[in-house]
Amino acid sequence: MPNVRQNKVHCKNYTSKIEITVEILSGKWIVLLLLHLSEKKIIRFNEFRKILPDITQKMLSQQLKKLEQNKIISKKIYNEVPPKVEYSLTKEGKKLIPIMEDMQLWGEEYLDKE
Repeated sequence: MPNVRQNKVHCKNYTSKIEITVEILSGKWIVLLLLHLSEKKIIRFNEFRKILPDITQKMLSQQLKKLEQNKIISKKIYNEVPPKVEYSLTKEGKKLIPIMEDMQLWGEEYLDKE
């Protein structure tokens, strides 16, 4: 059995690096949010609601907050009325783009086999 080093990220102990990745990317909407951000660069909250009409406002807020806490996306708040909030990928988030593209390609190939 390989020697597995424990990593501590955000006050949680992990026994493998893949566990950290799965934890950060887990959530029904996470990958879709990241995919759309990789395509549009900057997206406002209500734009996400239009792009993903089946996501509830509460779930969208939770998923965006999780990504922001994990430093995958950044949130920019403008001092305006009504409030304007924009989301974009951070440097760490941009590193996930090739992974998401590979996942999309895998999904297309998987569907083509059926």
